[in-house]
Amino acid sequence: MHPVLKYVDKLTITFLVDNCIEWMTKLPPGFTHELPQHLQQDNHGTFDERKGVPVLDFDRFCCGAHGFAALIETSLDSEGGKSHLTLFDTGPDSLSLVRNIDALAVPIEKIHRVITSHWHSDHTGGLLSFLRLRRSKMEDISGASRVDCVVDVHPNRPIARGIAPGPSYDNVLCALPPDPTFEVIQQEGGVVEKYSEGHAVAGNTVWVSGEIPRVTEYEVGILGGMRWVQDEEATGTGKWVKDGLIIDERYAAIDVKGKGLVIFSACSHAGNVNVVKDAIEIFKRPIYMVIGGLHLAGPEFGPRIPMTVDFLAHKLRPSPTYVLPMHCTGFQAKVALETAFGDGCVPAGVGLKVDITGDEESERMIFAPTC
Repeated sequence: MHPVLKYVDKLTITFLVDNCIEWMTKLPPGFTHELPQHLQQDNHGTFDERKGVPVLDFDRFCCGAHGFAALIETSLDSEGGKSHLTLFDTGPDSLSLVRNIDALAVPIEKIHRVITSHWHSDHTGGLLSFLRLRRSKMEDISGASRVDCVVDVHPNRPIARGIAPGPSYDNVLCALPPDPTFEVIQQEGGVVEKYSEGHAVAGNTVWVSGEIPRVTEYEVGILGGMRWVQDEEATGTGKWVKDGLIIDERYAAIDVKGKGLVIFSACSHAGNVNVVKDAIEIFKRPIYMVIGGLHLAGPEFGPRIPMTVDFLAHKLRPSPTYVLPMHCTGFQAKVALETAFGDGCVPAGVGLKVDITGDEESERMIFAPTC
């Protein structure tokens, strides 16, 4: 075991923002669709006495959005089942995350840390509205003492990022909405903690990576990624420069007893193979589950699909038990992963809940992976 990361006895994941909504596909054990969760709640519908059944309120179900956010709950039996709630990314806007938190009755006041995977607004756009909602919930709870929320970020925040389409990848088509500044995050009740190196949080149950080493030949970042660089602060002049590597990107990892690593790679700008290789190099543990955007959508990334799938399904031993391709993975890559993994490729989406329980006996049989 890595000296600063504890094995968790239970991991629960709730997807709060994703591009997709999936209600009907058969899921593996431990995976729960959104609908059954609503039926367990008393405040998301009315009971029709005449018909003898609840009536669903679709106005209070999750909505999809181009972005990602996952609530991570880690629990340790050795600490009396104490759990830590960590939010990984916040989606693209001020509406989707807070709506979906309400839809799933998430105890937002118990979330004490937000991890931003990187500075792109489809992952940071909901941060300020989340902090505002959390503060109001804290104030509504009678006798609750105020506990600020840590916002765990990479220090290299760009002024702006833009998109330059092919084939030249040098003419900026548009800029992304600006990420929240450190100052505004603090004003909204966030305690900014800046990390460029890997570190453990949530009672040493969640690992946040440092900058991801680029070791593959084919994962070369985003060809059209651009960053605005200021020339003179006083005049506001500047220029667009190439920023395809997105060096501020980070992944998160949780080590489940008897299962191995669960990897959250929100966008995989660094390449998901690079992400997995880095996690294996650090922890020497098998990969149980790969979650998030694999950034294989579109013609620029299509050639990487066969190599990524081949690595995950064939070169990595043992291969992951589950792959949950989300957000920016793309349809072609999902089809290729489903072909390779079968039922191990899970069509995850917003509102889905995943429960993973550790296994003491299986832990004794775990061996170091090879790739």
